[in-house]
Amino acid sequence: MKFLRHLLALIAVSASLNALAAFEECKDLFPAQQIPMSPQMGRDLCFDSFAIYYSPKDKKPIYAVEKLNREQLSAPHPRRSNQFYEEARLPFSERALLSDYRGSGYDRGHNAPAGDMSNERSMAQSFSLANMMPQARQNNQGIWAKNVEEPTRAYVKRSVGDIYVYTGSIGNSGSIGRGRVTIPSHLYKLVYDSNKNIAWAYWIENTNEASMTPPISYQELVQKTGIDFHLPVGEGNTASNASAETHDIKRQKTLVGGWYPIFFDDYSQNKLNDVVNNIKSGKVASIQIQYDRNENLAKQIASHIESQTNLKISPVQSSPPESSTVTYERNRVTLIVRSK
Repeated sequence: MKFLRHLLALIAVSASLNALAAFEECKDLFPAQQIPMSPQMGRDLCFDSFAIYYSPKDKKPIYAVEKLNREQLSAPHPRRSNQFYEEARLPFSERALLSDYRGSGYDRGHNAPAGDMSNERSMAQSFSLANMMPQARQNNQGIWAKNVEEPTRAYVKRSVGDIYVYTGSIGNSGSIGRGRVTIPSHLYKLVYDSNKNIAWAYWIENTNEASMTPPISYQELVQKTGIDFHLPVGEGNTASNASAETHDIKRQKTLVGGWYPIFFDDYSQNKLNDVVNNIKSGKVASIQIQYDRNENLAKQIASHIESQTNLKISPVQSSPPESSTVTYERNRVTLIVRSK
């Protein structure tokens, strides 16, 4: 009987995951709306400015994708928020937790970088733990930031048309936390220029001692990762079709089913009024409240929303990692809002 229950549970999990993601709400982030094919089972997560194919097993992205252009990166950018939060769309058994990174010695390394975000909501979304991988600290703050992310942004700023960037990691060098978030052995960033129909990839060891090596070819990356990104590189001049199907940055698509965080370091009537008004106008589907030490504030916020609307909210405790620079996270309350 136990074996049958276990088998049925495995079947249910397999049915809920995809080996080929759909990304129905954000296909325009991919070249010609072609979704990569990965040998790994995962969940597709759409954000406003990026998308993630997420591994419930490894509790980190398989890959993240962004569609960038010169106008987007040259515009004024919001201040980096540094406000990490757990991804409310994922079941608890599949989430990376803030506490998983505590004392691990690893950074919460962005896949879709905060430095690429052009508005406050995208900036806030980029700090979802679904966008993070355990990254060697000096690697994240040194070679990766200076020799991978910065040159990629510099290339986009001097390019014409849309540049598609895929970031991910593979390999297993152990795990961190009670949730056993996989530490990848290697990191990569694939850059595809749809106007010139060229692509290359940065391939870096996930260590503090990693040294910079020349970029590898698109074909080499496909071999190393097993992921077919469906890029037309080497298949003739088909990139013009992809470029024609992309949207101008000024014509933003309607956001459907978006999730975004709202942070409370203290009780803010103005923030709560905005949330309540959005609920009453039918813009909000659901809300989850995350807190660590400040249970009273979490309950106060939940009580106010429930008294003004029909939403029922149960605060969830979640502990961030200890850090001399982010101790304020422990007193913060985060609302994860799902918009309709």
